Order: sequence, then C-alpha cells, then structure tokens
Amino acid sequence: MTSDGLRHPADGHDVIEVRGARENNLADVSLDLPKRRLTVFTGVSGSGKSSLVFGTIAAESQRLINETYTAFIQSFMPSLGRPDVDALRNLSAAIVVDQERMGANSRSTVGTATDALTMLRIIFSRLGTPHVGTSSAFSFNNAEGMCPECEGLGHVTDIDLDELIDVEKSLNDGAITVPQFTVGSWYWQTIAHAGFVDPDVALKEFTEQQWHDFLHKPVTKVKIGTSNITYEGLLVKVRRIYLGKDRESMQSHIRAFVDRAVKYTDCPACEGGRLNRAALEAKVNGRNIAECAAMQISDLARFVGELDDESVAPLLQTLRGTLDSLVEIGLGYLSLDRESGTLSGGEAQRVKMVRHLGSSLTDATYVFDEPTVGLHPHDIARMNGLLIRLRDKGNTVLVVEHKPETIEIADHVVDLGPGAGTNGGHVCFTGDLAGLRASGTLTGRHLGHRARLREWPRPHRGQLSITGANLHNLKDVSVELPLGVLTVVTGVAGSGKSSLIHGHLPKRDGVVVVDQSAIRGSRRSNPATYTGLLDAIRTAFAKANGVKAGLFSANSEGACPTCKGIGMVYTDLAMMAGVATLCEQCEGKRFTAEVLTYTLRDKNISDVLGMSVAEAGEFFESGPARAILGRLADVGLGYLRLGQPLNTLSGGERQRLKLAIHMAEKAGTYVLDEPTTGLHLADVDQLLALLDRLVDDGNTVIVIEHHQAVMAHADWIVDLGPGAGQDGGRVVFTGTPSELVERGDSLTATHLRQYVAA
Repeated sequence: MTSDGLRHPADGHDVIEVRGARENNLADVSLDLPKRRLTVFTGVSGSGKSSLVFGTIAAESQRLINETYTAFIQSFMPSLGRPDVDALRNLSAAIVVDQERMGANSRSTVGTATDALTMLRIIFSRLGTPHVGTSSAFSFNNAEGMCPECEGLGHVTDIDLDELIDVEKSLNDGAITVPQFTVGSWYWQTIAHAGFVDPDVALKEFTEQQWHDFLHKPVTKVKIGTSNITYEGLLVKVRRIYLGKDRESMQSHIRAFVDRAVKYTDCPACEGGRLNRAALEAKVNGRNIAECAAMQISDLARFVGELDDESVAPLLQTLRGTLDSLVEIGLGYLSLDRESGTLSGGEAQRVKMVRHLGSSLTDATYVFDEPTVGLHPHDIARMNGLLIRLRDKGNTVLVVEHKPETIEIADHVVDLGPGAGTNGGHVCFTGDLAGLRASGTLTGRHLGHRARLREWPRPHRGQLSITGANLHNLKDVSVELPLGVLTVVTGVAGSGKSSLIHGHLPKRDGVVVVDQSAIRGSRRSNPATYTGLLDAIRTAFAKANGVKAGLFSANSEGACPTCKGIGMVYTDLAMMAGVATLCEQCEGKRFTAEVLTYTLRDKNISDVLGMSVAEAGEFFESGPARAILGRLADVGLGYLRLGQPLNTLSGGERQRLKLAIHMAEKAGTYVLDEPTTGLHLADVDQLLALLDRLVDDGNTVIVIEHHQAVMAHADWIVDLGPGAGQDGGRVVFTGTPSELVERGDSLTATHLRQYVAA
C-alpha cells in the first residue's frame, strides 16, 4: 500500500501472464499463473507441459537474462531462440532444476557440486592437526593439494595388453586388435612400416628393444620413402587417442573397447584419497578430509554436528544445513566423493535442488521436471516439504509432475491435454485441487484411481538365482527371482535395487535390460531411424515411385544440399551467439524439391516423417512398418513424431522406445528400470497391460519401481532396505503383494497398505 492507502503499482505484477503460446503443439495457449505460489502442471505425456513450462516460460526468462550481457559474453553462451508466443509478462528470473546429468568430469563430485567440500576444506585448514595451510591445500583440483601420482583423480589406469594385441600373430596377420588399427589402416601402417619391427614376425619373437619400440617409444619423426610420419608406440598412441577423451563422446564400439582394455585401480600413493600426503595427515577428531568425503552423508552430518569451535561456527552451521538438506531430500546414502557423472537423473536433480535451498535469492521462478523421479513414496513427502520451503521463501515454483502426492500440495493446477501431440496443447483445467477433482478431465478422474492387488498371482516356472551379492552396499544378498511372472523390486532410493539387478543380471543369456540412458546419435537421429521404421518407409516410397530407396534418406542423396538434410542452418556470428534458422531452400523439410514430388497415397516423405506414431499407424495399415508402429503405440508413444530428434526425448520416453525395439526380439527376461517415469496416471494402466502381455507371451519381467500401482499389480515383490546406503543392502521381504500388505513391516509395506486401502 502507498501512504494514501492505495495499492502500490509494484504489487500489480502478481501473476505471470502467458498470451498466445504456440511452441511445439501448444494451441495458442493463454493463461495466468500466480507468482510466489506452487503450481503443478499435469497431463498425459506429450500434452504440452514441457513446451509451456520449459520451452516457453523458462526459455524466454533465460533468453532475456542472457540479453543483458555483452555480445562478447553472449558468444560463450548457448543460443536461445525466442519462443513462439505472442506475449509473456511479469516474468522473474527462472532457475531450471532438471534431470540432466551433471557431466561426466571425474573432478566433479557431490561435494564440489554442493559446495559442501569447499566448506569442509576451510574447516580442515583451520582445525586440522598438524596444520597444513590454506583451504586450497585440501583441494584435489589444485596443484597445492592434489596427489602428485594420480593428479587428484584418486585412481590410476592400467591397460590390459591382452585386449590390445595377440602375441601369437605378426602385424601382417592382424596382431593389433585395437579399433582403427586393422591391417592396412593408416594407424597400422605408421607402426608396421616405420622400421622398428618386422611386420612378418610374431610379436612373441620380438627382442626387448623391439618390444619397447613397439609399445612404449615416445613420439618420433620417421622418414618412409619420401614421406615424413610421426611414430609413437602402440601404448603411447592408445593412451593419447582413446584415454584422453571423454568416454561419453566415444562411438559405442570404441567405448566398449576402452571398457574392456582399461582397468582403474586405486592410486597406490594416496590410496584413492586424491590428496597429497600432507593433506591426508591433517586430522579433525581423528579423521582426515578424504575419510570424511568417503563417509555416507548421513554419517558425516553426525560427525560435523559434533564439531564445536568458535573460529568456524558460522561455517559449521552452513555445512550442517547443507548436509541435513541432502539427508532430508533422500540422498543421505551418497558420499561427498561420489562422482557427479555417476548420479541418476533424479539424484542429479535433487543435488541441484540442495544448492538452491541455501540461496538467499527470493522472487525467483524455480522450474522442476518430475522431482519425484526415483523416489520411494516415503521420500516423496520429504521432497514435497522442500518444494513448499522454496515457495515460502517468496519464490514462484513451477512443477511438471504426474504423481498424485505432489499434485495434492499444489496451490494452483494447470491440466493440459486432452490428449498428446496434435490432440493436446490445450488448457483443460486451471484452478485449485478441489476444482481439478470435480473437473471431469482425464487427470481429475484418475487422481483417486487405484490398481487392485492380484487375486490370483501367476504361478512361476523356476527361478533366476542371485547369490552372495556384495556390490556397493549389498550385504551378501542371495535371492531367487521367479521366472515367467512379473516381479517388482522395491525399496527406498539407495537401498540397493539397482546394485542387485543391474549388477548381476545384464550379462546373463536371454536377459535384455531396457533403461533410460541416452541414445547415442546425431541430431539427425529420430524414432524412424532408430527403430528401423525408416527402412520400411523408404522401401514403400521407392516401390510406389519406381526410384531408388536412397532418395528418401535425409542422410543420403535425397538430402537438401543447403542444410545437408538437417532442416536447419546453423550460423556462427563470431562475437555474437550463433543462431539456428529454418533452411530457406527446403523450408525445414530436409529433402530436395525432386524427392518431395514423389508421393505415397498423396503424402510425400516429409509429410510422413511429420506424422505421429498414431497417425502413421492409420496410414500404414499393413507390412513391416505397421508392426513397428504397433509396438511403439503399445509402449505409450503414439504421440511421438516419426522425425522428432532423439535428443528431445525424456528418459522415460527413451526407455519405452528401447522397449518397443526389444519387443521384436525373443528375449526371455526383460529388466526395466522405473518404466512409469513420465507417465500420466491414465497411461500407467496401459503400461501394466503391456507388462502383462509380455508375461503372458512366456517372458519374465523384472521391474525396479516405486509406483504403488505397479507394486500392487505384481505377481511377486522383492523389497530391499530397510533404509538407504549402509542402512540398506538387505532383502527385507520376498513374496506376493498381498502378503506384503498383510504382514510386511517395511516402509514399502506401510505405503502399499495405505495405497490399497484408499
């Protein structure tokens, strides 16, 4: 209020106004979102939630902030185009807390990502005895503190020579088994013809000098005929061209070779502690900083809670707050030395969230993408508490979510739909929770929907045994997984589910693992290319028009020459941010004008790639294309466009896409990891029907899952716990869901009991 009792003009900006949003499938959406409140966006997969929240509101906020920087600074930032929207008013700075992995840099850990390790380093520099010096003396990323032997990585690499060479063969016979070193290749020629060894002699016959030159000789200039070449020993070259690269950027066959050939062992100098001797000798209450970083965070929180020194009192208080938040958010089972790149998407999102909880910023807009991913029902309540804390600090909190437990804490709900893809993009409801329940929308109708316990669990036909499992926090676990039924593996986050299943089943015959990991491929890759559907489509077009099938590939001769079949032209503007623009020649259709003249039932190849799976299913009523499209629809991906880039898919969508491919194989045993990720309540029923069909076709299905509907629908449950990290790692129950509800005393039993009773 102003002094004369009138409302202050600044108080009039209490809603975010969205007018005419058309990003992706949004159908000219206009709505108001209350600021400093918690708004949850619901709707089926592909209904437009992410397009509205991430692609429109968050994207425009971040673009406007970036524009406040100089052109020089903007040149180092990602290019952000303006979203397709008429107007966005009253935006505040958006902070996106998503499920993107935190990078595979081995120098980034939970401790460095949350600043907890930075605080711990200062405490050790003040309280550690013997005294070492500044906090940088305790940093493994600083020359002053890192172990000189492993340069702060904590491990050293050793190469298994047996994976590189066959000593029984000569170079001419193919003794080198490293990728890109086949007989006749350039790499092979630089070794075979450099004159240091005889290419016709078996490697085992080499003299000591030849062996050294072959494996270890440093970079040397050699003249062969009239050419000057650079020679280096095989081990030297392999270390340079393969070990110096980020593993995630490698092609799959090279990554597989590196995984086989390279063995990581704890550094003998620091024993994995990453630091030099002086830093490791300094102790606080009998522990050095590496031991603290390796402790389970819940244990470290107790250790720090016992420290009491006036010189670092404010720092101790801040560190305790950070550690307590990590425990509260369900990450107490991690350690500060856990590498960021090994965290799941859900874990990465929660680590990022902790960083923001301690922030003094207010009046920001926090945007979350399914924050309940990977969380047991027990942990969802704690996550909800943190979302409410962020709101109560005066922030606007926008959450894309499917779980009813989180929808129920919303101040405001926006339900998009009614369907997916071209059938979505409309606001079906906006208002409070009571209004949503009474709205009659798909979400409103399913909020109280419950899957029932099986009356008659299916009989199993034998067992798949795991014995003496000790990976990570597992404590000598032995369990029998029944064959021919649906088994659900449950337990709180960090209880050992993934260690038990992924650590002991994938390499067995007939076992197919369908996970949410990224699908390797360029920006040209899409569902049609990945599933093999494009081959069937190209063949159909070629047959109908009497031309070569290669014309209908955007990666081949049919590609638009201007954009090389990508549909976009990427322009580097030197000191300014680069821009991506629609290719003017093909108008984003990716093919030459000639190719677009060829049609199949009045549709050209670009029209077909623009279809959704459901639309294409009606267009291709028979043949190999129809079979693939049917499987994609079965896994709930009917809304995906055939030509949609794979890098736009969520983790749940990637998993279901892989499942559609594997369904064509005769697997025997399917292992799925949280297949309900990204699924609307109504779609969970479709997933359960699909899992039933896989089992009824004679397969075994093992699902790691937190969703109570999947637990209730199972034939058999294996529950791990009782807690997380060192408090977990045991099988606390095996049996039918009915038996778990009837006599179980675990956290899972408590929540499943509440679920089926509701």
